[in-house]
Amino acid sequence: MKKDKIVLISAVFAFIAASAIFIYVLNISKVFSYFTSDSKACINCHVMNTQYATWQHSSHASVASCTDCHVPQDGFVGKYIAKARDGFNHAAAFTFNTYDNAIKISDNGAKRVQDNCILCHSNLASVIVANSDINHRYDDESVKTGRRCFECHKEVPHGKVRGLSTTPYNLGVQYVK
Repeated sequence: MKKDKIVLISAVFAFIAASAIFIYVLNISKVFSYFTSDSKACINCHVMNTQYATWQHSSHASVASCTDCHVPQDGFVGKYIAKARDGFNHAAAFTFNTYDNAIKISDNGAKRVQDNCILCHSNLASVIVANSDINHRYDDESVKTGRRCFECHKEVPHGKVRGLSTTPYNLGVQYVK
């Protein structure tokens, strides 16, 4: 009987210790911030400081958060599937140190950004599509006009030059808003 009691107490202690470690990891990773649309969640990892610093001073900072451009806007399920996919990929890259300092958007992420550009700028986008034969025409299945908005306008949300050397004081990012 005494041996069973020791096993039970050990199991309860192990469960409590594992739960405490799990809660601690959730807390230090700021996991619950990723369920919001707050752009500050994007700088939980220091590698995004440059992107945050350049966005903070852009024309989009007052009208669009990071999630407005980088997460699908077609509903709850699509939004959180994208966040889960990106979160897993980012966590794996940061944990195993496989990310490149020059952050590049994935093909899936580029499609989401393009869709959101068109969503927010639908009036302008419809005029561009209607006049695409006048302006340019390329054979690219990703966009009817053949180009993505941010191929020409990439400086709008994040500045013309992005890198660690172009934003030297961004490591202690100060929140403008």
